[in-house]
Amino acid sequence: MTRGNQRDRDRERAQARGTKKGSTKDDGLTVEQRRERDAKALQEKLAKKAGQGGASGDAGGSSSGKK
Repeated sequence: MTRGNQRDRDRERAQARGTKKGSTKDDGLTVEQRRERDAKALQEKLAKKAGQGGASGDAGGSSSGKK
């Protein structure tokens, strides 16, 4: 019994951490609604990235095509 109450304290801390993570995930959406929301956000992110970095991507592709 060298650990004393450390095991109990660790369990309490782990339980407290678990509830914090769970509360952020609970947004009242179903799995399908969450998938649709995430897919829409990903498409917007990709469109924004394509609009900003399109010129640099083309330059990289043309230089790699030269032999």
